[in-house]
Amino acid sequence: MPSVRVVSLVPSLTEAVAVTAPGVLVGATDWCTHPADLDAVRIGGTKNPDVPAIVALAPDLVIANEEENRAPDIAALRAAGIDVLVTEVRGLDQAFRELERVLAACGAGRRPGWLVDAEAAWRDGGGVADLRGAAATAEVTRPGGRRLRAAVPIWRRPWMVLGRDTFAGDLLARLGVDNVYAGHAERYPRVAIDELRDAGLDLVVLPDEPYRFTRDDGPEAFPETLPTALVSGRHLTWYGPSLAEAPGVLGEALRAPYRGRGPRG
Repeated sequence: MPSVRVVSLVPSLTEAVAVTAPGVLVGATDWCTHPADLDAVRIGGTKNPDVPAIVALAPDLVIANEEENRAPDIAALRAAGIDVLVTEVRGLDQAFRELERVLAACGAGRRPGWLVDAEAAWRDGGGVADLRGAAATAEVTRPGGRRLRAAVPIWRRPWMVLGRDTFAGDLLARLGVDNVYAGHAERYPRVAIDELRDAGLDLVVLPDEPYRFTRDDGPEAFPETLPTALVSGRHLTWYGPSLAEAPGVLGEALRAPYRGRGPRG
C-alpha cells in the first residue's frame, strides 16, 4: 500500500507523480488528462476545486502551483489541516528543481529516468538545431541572422499573449525564439490584434491550450506573409515527462512554417 495519499491540482504534476510513483494519487482535477488511464477521484477544476471533496479524501499532501491555483483554495485546504505543497515554475531550471521537490514529497525513492532524459534533452539546446538556420533559408531574418522575434497568443476574444517571466517563454528562448513581450510589465498582457500585426514579428506561435488554436482558428487573424506555428500546449507549458520529448516536438513545429516558403517580397 502506498505510504502517502496525494491530491494533485496541477495537470503536469499529476502526470509526473502518476508515472513516477504509481498508486499515490487519490485525487486529481478534471483537467488532468495524462496518463489517460489515471485512476483517481476527480475533484473539479484547477481554478474551482471542490475543497470539501478533497478534505474527504484525507490526503497527506495536496500539490498546487502559485500560478495555476487560487490562493483562497490553498488557504481553505490549509485551514482544514491539510499539507499543501505550492510550486513556482517560471523557467526550465526551476521546473527541474520543483519536480524533484514534488517527487520526493510523494515518496519517490530516486530520480526517475524520464527526469534524467528531460535534463539531457534540454542540455545545450536539447540537440535541436537553431531555428535561425531554417529562417535564414527562407530569408525572413534580418542581416546577421538574428534570433526569431515572436509573439505567443494564449487567448483570443480578447487577445492575450505571453509576457514576462514565463516557463513557456524560457523554453522558446532556448530554441532560438525570443518573445517580443518578454519585457512587458504583465505576465499575460492583453494586446490588441492590430498591435500584434504591427509588432515586427518573424513568427506567431499558437499553442492548443489554454485556448485551442487550430489551423482554422488563429492563423487567419494574421497576414499571410507572417508565418504561424501551431504547437502542442502540453509540450510548451507542461513540466513533467513531456519535457523529455519537448525539444524535438517543439523544434519540428516551429520549423514547419518555413518549409517551402520563399523570400518575402
